[in-house]
Amino acid sequence: MPDINEMLPFLIPLAIVEIVLLIYTLHHILTHGTYKHGTRMMWIIITLAGMQFIGPILYFLLGKEES
Repeated sequence: MPDINEMLPFLIPLAIVEIVLLIYTLHHILTHGTYKHGTRMMWIIITLAGMQFIGPILYFLLGKEES
C-alpha cells in the first residue's frame, strides 16, 4: 500500500488542475447563454456532479456552442 506522502507530489498538482478546470467551466457556463445541447442549469448540475474532470470535459465536448 503506497504511503500518502509518496503520492502527494502527484495528487496536489492533479487537484489544482481539477479545481482550475471546474472554475473555468462554471465561469464559461455562467457567462454564455447558448449551448449545443441542454440548458445552463443542466450543464451546471452535470459539471458539479461529474466534478472529477468528467463533467467539465463533457461540457466542452457536447455543450459549448462554437462562437
